[in-house]
Amino acid sequence: MRILILLLVLVTPSMTHAGILAAARTLPAGTVLTAADLRAADSDRPGISDPSQIIGLQTRITIYEGRPLQASLLQAPKLIARNQIVQVTFQRGPLRIVTEARTLSDGAAGDLVRVMNLESRSTISATVQPDGSLLALN
Repeated sequence: MRILILLLVLVTPSMTHAGILAAARTLPAGTVLTAADLRAADSDRPGISDPSQIIGLQTRITIYEGRPLQASLLQAPKLIARNQIVQVTFQRGPLRIVTEARTLSDGAAGDLVRVMNLESRSTISATVQPDGSLLALN
């Protein structure tokens, strides 16, 4: 005669993160996040719980409604786009030269991008400034 002892253990998932932020609507790639784009959700995946960490960031890919937001899905907003005509400033001491150039890639604040000077057709590197302007490297 065999006796089976069945032990029932109730387990509550301790890995569930209450208050994880998720997309309140489908967010196309390139969307700059606002408070209206976020909602609280429960998830067993790691995610971001503080809205101040992600408001103002831009989505790298399309994020569907209800998907938990993760840092890998977001980036600093792009201030300049590839093939955009921009003003580039070169400054050394009192000398300041401003010229037009075409960007060869997208760029966010602080990024180093390559641009083509429209007058000389030479390619130079410039840093994207927080206001979207470009500062040529010395």
